[in-house]
Amino acid sequence: MHKGRLEAFSDGVLAIIITIMVLELKAPHGPNAADLKPLLPVFLSYVLSFIYLAIYWNNHHHMFQATARVGGAVLWANLHLLFWLSLFPFVTDWMGENHFATVPTALYGGVLLMAAIAYLILQTVVIAQQGPDSLLAKAVGRDLKGKSSPVIYAIAIASAFLHVVLAQLLYIGVALIWLIPDRRIERTIAQK
Repeated sequence: MHKGRLEAFSDGVLAIIITIMVLELKAPHGPNAADLKPLLPVFLSYVLSFIYLAIYWNNHHHMFQATARVGGAVLWANLHLLFWLSLFPFVTDWMGENHFATVPTALYGGVLLMAAIAYLILQTVVIAQQGPDSLLAKAVGRDLKGKSSPVIYAIAIASAFLHVVLAQLLYIGVALIWLIPDRRIERTIAQK
């Protein structure tokens, strides 16, 4: 199957997810800058989630630039990833509205963890369909970032019950690791 429909569908779903998240941002009832202060946790959680969605979109785009074709297993693995990403608006809103309380922060991490696992599954299925000598397999290599991210999320989830700020810092840390798109795929495609 051609990959174009999968990419277009995924782009549309991610655009809807981002739209839903931004619609959750409500304007303050007062006209003063001080009226924005209670909304700061909501805004900060939105910014973090927006960055994560941008990272997923970027890396998804790069993955499929190195993919020649897709089959049924890739379609299902992609839907699995989109399912977890579609929960971002809910956990983002809950965490922000509750000023980074323990349980919402831990659940946010749970969704991050499941999205990371879903992305790894998608990547594994794509590589299995493309073969061990495929562009993507060569580009990904051992994938230390991809394999270490779920471990950091698991630590952050546990940390949320001890110290919420530590959990938040770990979430931000993983985002910073992934902020720059994966250059391995770009380099591999350029060498083709």
